[in-house]
Amino acid sequence: MTDRSRLLLLDGHSLAYRAFYALPVENFSTTAGQPTNAVYGFANMLANALRDERPTHLAVAFDVGRRTFRTEAFPDYKATRARSPEEFGSQLAVLDDLLAAMNVSVLRAPGYEADDVIATLAARAVADGLEVLVVTGDRDALQLVSDDVTVLYFYRTASEMIRYTPEAVEAKYGLTPAQYPDFAALRGDPSDNLPGIPGIGEKTAARWIREFGSLAALLERSGEVKGKAGERLRAALDSVRLNRRLTELVRDVDLPVDVGDLRRRPYDIAAFTALLDDLEFRNASLRQRLFAADPGGGRPPEPTGPVLRGHELGPDELAPWLATRATGPVGLAADCTWTRGTGDIERIALATPDGFAAAFEPSALTAGDERAFAAWLADPGRPKAVHDAKELSRVLPDRGWRLGGVMTDTAMAAYLLLPGLAAYGVVDVAARYLGRRPPSDGPDGLMLQAGAVLELADRLAPDLASTGMDELLRDVELPLSGLLARAERTGVAVDAGLLRELEQHFADGMERAADDAAEIAGRRFNPGSTKQLQEVLFGELGLPKTKKIKSGHSTDLDALTWLATQTDNGLPQILLRHRDLARLRATVAGLIREIGADGRVHTTFQQTVAATGRLTSTEPNLQVIPVRTEEGRRIRRAFRPGEGFDALLTADYGQLELRVMAHLSQDPTLLAAFASGEDLHGTMAARVFQVAPEAVTPDMRRKIKAMSYGLAYGLSAFGLAKQLGIAMAEARPLMDAYFARLGGVRDYLEEVVAEARVTGYTRTLLGRRRYLPHLTSDNRQRRETAERMALNAPVQGSAADIVKIAMLRVDAALAAAGARSRLLLQVHDEVVLELAPGEHDAVRDLVRTRMTTAYPLGVGLDVAIGTGPDWAAAAH
Repeated sequence: MTDRSRLLLLDGHSLAYRAFYALPVENFSTTAGQPTNAVYGFANMLANALRDERPTHLAVAFDVGRRTFRTEAFPDYKATRARSPEEFGSQLAVLDDLLAAMNVSVLRAPGYEADDVIATLAARAVADGLEVLVVTGDRDALQLVSDDVTVLYFYRTASEMIRYTPEAVEAKYGLTPAQYPDFAALRGDPSDNLPGIPGIGEKTAARWIREFGSLAALLERSGEVKGKAGERLRAALDSVRLNRRLTELVRDVDLPVDVGDLRRRPYDIAAFTALLDDLEFRNASLRQRLFAADPGGGRPPEPTGPVLRGHELGPDELAPWLATRATGPVGLAADCTWTRGTGDIERIALATPDGFAAAFEPSALTAGDERAFAAWLADPGRPKAVHDAKELSRVLPDRGWRLGGVMTDTAMAAYLLLPGLAAYGVVDVAARYLGRRPPSDGPDGLMLQAGAVLELADRLAPDLASTGMDELLRDVELPLSGLLARAERTGVAVDAGLLRELEQHFADGMERAADDAAEIAGRRFNPGSTKQLQEVLFGELGLPKTKKIKSGHSTDLDALTWLATQTDNGLPQILLRHRDLARLRATVAGLIREIGADGRVHTTFQQTVAATGRLTSTEPNLQVIPVRTEEGRRIRRAFRPGEGFDALLTADYGQLELRVMAHLSQDPTLLAAFASGEDLHGTMAARVFQVAPEAVTPDMRRKIKAMSYGLAYGLSAFGLAKQLGIAMAEARPLMDAYFARLGGVRDYLEEVVAEARVTGYTRTLLGRRRYLPHLTSDNRQRRETAERMALNAPVQGSAADIVKIAMLRVDAALAAAGARSRLLLQVHDEVVLELAPGEHDAVRDLVRTRMTTAYPLGVGLDVAIGTGPDWAAAAH
């Protein structure tokens, strides 16, 4: 590290794009639906660069648009680049907000690119005696490298970086930085749509520049280059000259700042802290690195909270502590472990409203203390605030304990108030609502968490009551957490031998598909390699180009599906089969991996993941097992009744979301279709296409079915076209015709968005809210994303609530009847039970009654029930 002032220049667009494609957008978004993967990745790279490079000056340059002096000289410049995804474009304004809160200079120059701004600032800084570091993912910046300018080049991912000094450039290319634009002009750049010389690769281009010293000398003496290579060079002289003009970075852009203006300034701490909270960036490491880089030494406010008088309990101290201290509400926190159906509690902490706390290890309790604690824990009259009651309830039976008297679950309460957060751990929820982060470890960490849980219970209760969701927590989510904990402990029995056979079956199918693909391609290649697929599909076979991505052209599922419709070549279809088999094999391998010592699979049901209220399933995810394909049914055959049980029962709601839509919209056509008891999709197809019911074709019915179910997901004309494989020109009139016949549905959907725009949220039948502040955003992408969420939240959320109520009522009825049969799984709108001998008929009747009466929908609820020796055979 030198004592010179140091200017750090970042290519904002380049780094944001790298971050966007490095982090899955579906994993990074706020509760309101704002994507944040590009912002998160950019902030992470910036935090690391500030920590590692310690610049005294800082600036970020962004492109303004596609029209620059380069497009004027060459209209096709960058013409092949796909439009930025909507999810990316909506994040640029957020990046501006982030950098403004950090008081970082952001520069844009109309008619120029970010590279030109960087080149200009670098030249000025060097003239002023500064050392310069350029952070980018664009190789054109290598021409700036000198003894005073170093390029930090990100490649492959957003975390892999090469440090280019003059020596590093020469080691990589055998050229000086000044020769790099000469080399680039010969090589061309597919990402910028600059043509190279056919048949001339990077090695030849670099060798020519080394031999002749410069591009100018090479072009002047091009006649000296012999053979086919010389002919190709001379045929491309004009395009090479143009390339050279376009690859040269401009170093004298008129900018409204001097280098001195770029000196780093302290953050606007209040704005910066609020923005990180709004973006829901909970990663402690990222926040710590960002705050540590503040030149002003600022830190976010960290309230200390109430002082806890806590201590470790020794032998025979727990019983008297409970008798004297735990006379009112108690906050409870626990360190739990859980693996494939077995769990334990390593440590428990308790906290009281008057500031006392205690911690102990269950394994060290004396007999008297354990009896006293078990009685207190199970007592419904001793109120307890817990965080993630399901996790605790799942492991308690391993110690013979039971949880009662839960007055609130602060994880579930936070989820109901703010559905869609990235995490609901006690530290995350406390940071949002209490303004501090209780430590997750250390001697007092768990006691501080127990205290935070008790505080959160008081903090969240009024909000729940004012929103009317306190009943949803008390009557649905809390009792459901106990039911799910029992289902997770129970698990579902599987035939491990059959699963291994299926894994091999799918592996053999993948091998056959690879052989078929090799036969068409004329050589073997890896169907799972994007690079090799691009070479074969677009290079060797010359198939139609798919959408442009960073590495070339897309080979994802949508791209292969599109290719299969655009060519008679059978390879795309074979690749789709290979991909499908690979997914099935991975599903089976995941199931095998998760089989417990009891021969059962113990999935984890997630109550706080889906913002709509739907339950999800992880480790393993049982919701990804296909039900409509023969291969998926083969996997389901491996799920069997366990010892002491002789069948499985499946009960599935029929057309649940459409029934909810009919109830909410009161559309007369939809209501009549359900009331008639006829084939709903056939009836609707006859009305939309204006044909007699007997004239409805399977294709008509398929399109109407996709439309009807798509309504519950905010389906757009673009989405319908993509789903049905039809043109937008056909999809739009189809949607218009649909809504012309279902005016009530159209009016309801419009009212939902209009009302949410005023209130800021949507509501389900049970009052579950989905907050959508971006409905009034000036940013079109943010607003349209929020509108799609507003369309689907009431229907999906109401359906999810009905399924939860049905599960609770079935479980309660089984207990009241003294039945041994038990509920095992919930997948989408289906529940799966394990049937005990002699209980089949009674349980079937019980399930049908409780599920069809779970909620009084105006069109009723329909349930299909089946039983059989395995999950597939129990289908209905």
